[in-house]
Amino acid sequence: MKYNLIVYAFVVILLINLLSCQNKEMSKTTQKIRPLKDTIGFAQYSWQMDSLMERMDWQGWKKTSGLPWKMVICPHDDYTYVGTLYPELLQNVKAPNLILIGVAHKAAQLGIEDSLVFDSYASWKGPWKNISVSPIREEIYKLLVKKFAVINDTLQKVEHSVEALIPFLQYFNRNITIVPILVPAMSPDRMQACGKALADAIRTVAKTHKWEWGTDFAIVSTTDAVHYGTEDWGGINRAYFGCDEQGNIKAREHEAGIIDSCLRGEVLPEKIRLFSNYTLNPDNFREYKWTWCGRYSVPVALYTSYYLNNGNKLSGDLVGYSTSITSAHIPVDDLGMGRTAIATNCHWVGYAALGYK
Repeated sequence: MKYNLIVYAFVVILLINLLSCQNKEMSKTTQKIRPLKDTIGFAQYSWQMDSLMERMDWQGWKKTSGLPWKMVICPHDDYTYVGTLYPELLQNVKAPNLILIGVAHKAAQLGIEDSLVFDSYASWKGPWKNISVSPIREEIYKLLVKKFAVINDTLQKVEHSVEALIPFLQYFNRNITIVPILVPAMSPDRMQACGKALADAIRTVAKTHKWEWGTDFAIVSTTDAVHYGTEDWGGINRAYFGCDEQGNIKAREHEAGIIDSCLRGEVLPEKIRLFSNYTLNPDNFREYKWTWCGRYSVPVALYTSYYLNNGNKLSGDLVGYSTSITSAHIPVDDLGMGRTAIATNCHWVGYAALGYK
């Protein structure tokens, strides 16, 4: 009898341990946190963000205050280079639920194209606290999965574009939730189809939750503008006009032409197509014509916004444009941050910040 009780107790303890292990594994899955990719160019701690904000010139920030953007296009380069464009733009994203549409820099290496890429993380790491992924992610994904969307955590984990925005968004609102979506290579027709499908899905979900665009949710897209020069671009010559003073001036003038004709003012399908004409090789949409890394994410975000607005006028304002060689660099070395690339006359990046309402 005593022996049977010992065996019984042993079995019970074993079962408890097994259940405990299973629960721990389930907890790991359901509470999976997306780690940081770039801890050099971007802030990872709250004290870094507080110090950065204290070092930025706030003059002129109030010129667009109080205007809740429905959609924005924001740069994602090193904080020292982009500087005040981040907060000047993102301070007016007032909605707490954010659909983040980012670049998929590594998608080609993973053989991914033609589909919007979602993740399955429960939360993303933020400077003040982990940021919850909104439950509407699953609702949107279910409406897109058969034709327009896939889940790939490997791609999401190695992508830096979306995570650049999170510390500033969280600075202005500690309680944001996010739906991260990456856009890999796709043709102009496919971008339009994906944008319309995403708009339909967002509209359906927003109606279910009684959410208003701009107040309850907003779309935050990201791209860096031109990647320019001959130096440290992997042997590729991207100095389309040369990288002397005159060449760089002509490049910035070309940038202004793209922004004015495609991104400022009323959002229209023909202007979105024109942006693709500027940035994509007409014979191969997988290749650059003019090196904006968001050549896919920006059109998808604009098409989504156009169709989501149900034919009403949606207009874009240029909050600012700068480059890594013309901006006032924010000191970051003493904050444990730095630069992920050089900034010279023969290696620079453009930054365009636009808000839409």
